[in-house]
Amino acid sequence: MASFLQMIIVFVLVLGAMVVIHEFGHFIVAKFFGIRVDVFSVGFGKRLWGVRKGDTDYRVSLIPLGGYVKMAGENLDEQRTGAPYEFMSKPKWQRFCVAVAGPAMNILTALAIPAAMAMIHHEVPAYLNTPALVKAVEPNSPAERAGIQPGDLIVKIDGSSDPKWQYLEDHIAVSPDQDLPVTIKRDGELKQLTLHVGSRAFDQEKLGYSGLRPEDLRLTVREVKPGEPAAEAGLKPGDNIIAVNGARVEQNRYGAEEIIRVIRSSADKPLSLTVKRDDASLDITATPRIDQGELRLGFGQVITGGETVNQRLSLFAAVRYSVDENMRVIQLTKTALAQVFVGKRSARDTLSGPVGIAQIVGQAAQEGSMHVLRLMGILSLNLGIFNLLPIPVLDGGLIFMLGLEALLGLFGLTLSLRIKERMMQVGLVMLMLLMGFVIVNDILKQIPGRSAAPQQTEQPANR
Repeated sequence: MASFLQMIIVFVLVLGAMVVIHEFGHFIVAKFFGIRVDVFSVGFGKRLWGVRKGDTDYRVSLIPLGGYVKMAGENLDEQRTGAPYEFMSKPKWQRFCVAVAGPAMNILTALAIPAAMAMIHHEVPAYLNTPALVKAVEPNSPAERAGIQPGDLIVKIDGSSDPKWQYLEDHIAVSPDQDLPVTIKRDGELKQLTLHVGSRAFDQEKLGYSGLRPEDLRLTVREVKPGEPAAEAGLKPGDNIIAVNGARVEQNRYGAEEIIRVIRSSADKPLSLTVKRDDASLDITATPRIDQGELRLGFGQVITGGETVNQRLSLFAAVRYSVDENMRVIQLTKTALAQVFVGKRSARDTLSGPVGIAQIVGQAAQEGSMHVLRLMGILSLNLGIFNLLPIPVLDGGLIFMLGLEALLGLFGLTLSLRIKERMMQVGLVMLMLLMGFVIVNDILKQIPGRSAAPQQTEQPANR
């Protein structure tokens, strides 16, 4: 119960922060152009609390799933007086600036968070920005079945040449159950192979799995707390965790996350850790206990065997890093959505609504404040881009109508109020259908046996 309340509280705080940032963009630009702002609301529905300062009522409303800024003369059905402080009385370019300011603030926030974090602490695996030279291949993995061997250099995958490990891991992660053409260089010769990407279930989502290893990485037990289930079962520092409940885990950051997830979903159920100690393999069985509201075995793990880059970045380097990270997120999102439209990927596996986002935020909170901040940056970027879609009732819809009005004006035509109303109605229906789909999808994912990502035999998905 405590964990659920924590998840809800963190979700509301994170969403509230992003909404305030978004609406503040509209607010500050509207004020700059002399537009009267009647309401600045965090949340929708009934007003719970607020203060009035000048012309604006700053309020907190009942439903904490969004927010809005109400400007004078903004709504199509509103009686306008033609006063200079009304939104529709302003030139089109000023209205455009007001509309784009909200998404722009979200995108700037998405850039600022990773940059600030990189200037404070920047630690990443050194291999991520190196050529995709395979150091190891997991047994019985998709990579092994494709014929990839240690020492192979991947020079092309799915049409992209000279991929770095960062791109390779990301592209495989968003391509579960797909065949990817791969070109490798072995002993100076090029070979054409086909990698059938496996899949693994992770928090009701599908992630691709290959078994390719960039280094001889190991998931190593760093510490074991005395008196905790792990210690009582015989787990020791230095043990290399290779499987959970009989299912192998990848020896990288995804495997570390998988171990944590399995532990936290094993209430009152013993789980088995297969570890390698010296040259022997051991099965250690323990039942997680509640500690500080979370299920734990009482040990810490670390990825060993690989180098890391650990340094604070300068302002310029941090901004460049942030831009690259945000472009990577955009590229991954574009790839996943494109797969939905061409039928390679299910929309159920790709889209999440408020329930799914709340779960993700709650899990990030369990990992610490740095994970929450990273997630805020990603969500802020997605919120900014989503609001730029040319759907009436979104900011992008208003921008689209302003552009259409300007184009028609070149031919002496106007966009009538009736047409604008019809466009808004269509946009509202589209948005409601989308929201209905993602909410129902989130709920279905919580029903046992209706997981969006069924378990696979070739990669751990045990819950």
